[in-house]
Amino acid sequence: MAVPIQIVIFGASGDLTAQKLVPALASLARKQEPANGFVLIGVARRAKTDEQFRQDLRAHQPPEGLADFDAFAPRIHYFAGDVGKREDIEALGAHLDALPDGTRAGRLFYCSLMPALFGPAVNNLAVAGMLKVAGPDGPWRRVVVEKPFGHDLASARLLNQTLQGCLREEQIYRIDHYLGKETVQNLFAFRFNNTIFEPIWNRRHVELVQITVAEAGGVETGRAAYYDTSGAMNDMLANHMLQVLAMVAMEPPSSLDPEEVRGQKVSALKSLRFCGHSGHSVRARYTGGEVDGKRVAGYLEEGVPADSGTETYVAIRAELENWRWSGVPFLLRHGKRLKQRFTEVKVQFRVPPIQLADYNIRPDGERVPAGVRDGPVCALRPNVLTLSIQPREALSLSFSVKAPGNGMVMVPADLAFDYRDRFGESTTPAYERLLLDAIQGDPTLFLRSDEVEASWRFADTVRASWTGSDAPPLLEYAPGGWGPAEADGLFHGCEGGWSRG
Repeated sequence: MAVPIQIVIFGASGDLTAQKLVPALASLARKQEPANGFVLIGVARRAKTDEQFRQDLRAHQPPEGLADFDAFAPRIHYFAGDVGKREDIEALGAHLDALPDGTRAGRLFYCSLMPALFGPAVNNLAVAGMLKVAGPDGPWRRVVVEKPFGHDLASARLLNQTLQGCLREEQIYRIDHYLGKETVQNLFAFRFNNTIFEPIWNRRHVELVQITVAEAGGVETGRAAYYDTSGAMNDMLANHMLQVLAMVAMEPPSSLDPEEVRGQKVSALKSLRFCGHSGHSVRARYTGGEVDGKRVAGYLEEGVPADSGTETYVAIRAELENWRWSGVPFLLRHGKRLKQRFTEVKVQFRVPPIQLADYNIRPDGERVPAGVRDGPVCALRPNVLTLSIQPREALSLSFSVKAPGNGMVMVPADLAFDYRDRFGESTTPAYERLLLDAIQGDPTLFLRSDEVEASWRFADTVRASWTGSDAPPLLEYAPGGWGPAEADGLFHGCEGGWSRG
């Protein structure tokens, strides 16, 4: 039976609420999803009226979203309280009950908080009896937790124990917005719904996989203090990038049941291995310099301690020890202040055992004799599948075709698919998709406890290799380029090189 829905956001004065969550909820409200409607209750410590809260939120909405927000605004309420104080949480419970249909409403508690407050907030909700479900037909209770889910394996386990001490696992929704991106979800559909690709998605046909998240900007204003405790490894690679890797590498699930899908992702992450050799990872940070004629600050000029050892760039070479992928390198790279912003996956297929053409033309126009097996031909891979995640959502497959004329001269060509060109509109924003899933009780695109721990176990292994006498140095790279040249050494022999977007 349909029930009214209350969405409670803790930390409602933050940028995430104003810039991501509220626009997503306003869009859902316009689409009447879910059909029975919902109300939003923002919770933060500062005293405000409902109208003041609505006006504060409105000031952060994009022009194209104002109509949706104004229609949604009457459903927005505010409650002043401290999530760390039990009496405030108990007062919140009374406030929620007093709203129309409040006592029979399903409730989604969204923790948009500092990580240190996740445990106290959930514990106080549990002590106040606000997470209990009154029998199989009682209104539901769910908690969404934003990343980071800890900062290493030990802290992730502690957080999981805290959450599971107050909630059943099926009530916990650990959100990673990357999994809400249409192209990331399409990895799943593309692989398992196209028989021409799944049979070759393995070590016999794939030479390597590379995943890149490149950012043109530096550390955002006001974020330097947090970033300096995190770095490129914790902020991006240990969560977002490993989630993408799991979608690329997972085995086919037996069904679309959420636990079947998440179980296969966990199996892929558990098989991920880092050899621990210092030559299999590169870490660096950007210096000050000039980009497009303007001076940009170096990382140590962003307000972090002068003796900071935090990396803003990380690149690693890893493998999966399982039947499908054994021996196939997975190369992951993330950095700030690079030449351009893009996120993509490249699946590079093996070259034919014998090249019967006389010449191949590389993408840069260089003419290479087909018989040459090293040197210039290393950059030539006729078959590469590229999945672009941002800023453009698209798929492309490269292959070779014969150029017109005498002789067997092969030139590169592409088959391409672009979401905007095909469907005529932009895809649904990630938070909108994930919020709807959480409201509807679908955990497929949310992280399970063992998934979080498997990711941190791998990240901890990489970080452990950065200590000791043979640790790789913390390099420096100029802004506006592609990072340290040493990262090119992660490609071995004739494997090629990093994508340039």
